[in-house]
Amino acid sequence: MRTMLWWGRFDPDYSRNRILRLLLPGLGWRIVDFHPAISGMADLEAWLRRLPKPDLVWVPCFRQRDLAAARRWSRARGIPLVFDPLISAYDKQVCERAKFSPASREARRLHEWEQKLLQSADIILADTPLHADYFAREFGLDPARLKVVYVGAEEPLFHPAPMPEHSDGRVIEVLFYGSFIDLQGPEVIVEAAERYQGPPVRWVLLGEGPLRNLCKEKARGLANVAFEDWLPYTQLPERIHRADILLGVFGSSAKASRVIPNKVFQSLACGRPVITRSSAAYPARLVDRPQSGMVWVEAGNAQQLANAVASLASRRVELAELGERASFAYRECFSNEVVMAQLGKTLSMLPQR
Repeated sequence: MRTMLWWGRFDPDYSRNRILRLLLPGLGWRIVDFHPAISGMADLEAWLRRLPKPDLVWVPCFRQRDLAAARRWSRARGIPLVFDPLISAYDKQVCERAKFSPASREARRLHEWEQKLLQSADIILADTPLHADYFAREFGLDPARLKVVYVGAEEPLFHPAPMPEHSDGRVIEVLFYGSFIDLQGPEVIVEAAERYQGPPVRWVLLGEGPLRNLCKEKARGLANVAFEDWLPYTQLPERIHRADILLGVFGSSAKASRVIPNKVFQSLACGRPVITRSSAAYPARLVDRPQSGMVWVEAGNAQQLANAVASLASRRVELAELGERASFAYRECFSNEVVMAQLGKTLSMLPQR
């Protein structure tokens, strides 16, 4: 069994990390963690601690700050390095949050810093083909070093369950859960609920985040909208199972068009039909398939979202079948088996020791 050193001040319980760490032993990898005290001096700490030489150094998602020290140490020992950024720091700060103007010195410095880091890795993972294209184009990376590995879902937690019973007259429940950020477009959901005309439904927005108060204000007086506080992660699957229709993301940003959010993977894995913004990030065979268990609407289009919910709610007897098709779509395109195959193919490219 080969050894993989997970390097940095990462969160092992973040969904992306948990899934990969669950799958890697099945591919013949033993995981050893190295959590340095200071990211920028981690290579010195590694030398002082005399870390055993692994077969691979892995820097997990969001840990751009750990990459330089990991590269210095791995290069000195002749070890390949894989980076799984998941997002671009430049894209997040400049394009998504607009913290810096693209023409500003701060933005240029951030871009140069991240470009140098990314170009130092032997392999860079991307969660969708569009994200891989973005990294290659924005930072001048060799496309051959960019490999797509979908995020997927933690299948021991997120698994299919029967649709809720409606014999007691319970209305259909439409569930969004998330961190209430621009990418997710939660205000579009509230506007859709305001415009909604169709069979009775209950719109539920679960979670915390910067746009929650704005959404609550917009929803004032709407009897069909409810807000729920965030749940412990392990309770999330059961909450999904109590809903009939799940909502993805509806933001109009370039980043929103490149990603497949965790909530879509998890909802499909739970066997629930999903409505989300249209995006070329999804496999073409899923986008082009009628009745796939997924419904696509234009980004930011509240009326289309309201119409899509009304269409599904008026076909209540078909929701169970749509849930089964959603589950099939997950197994076919995003299951742990698919992710493991992508991961195995990527790691097979590394030199053997």
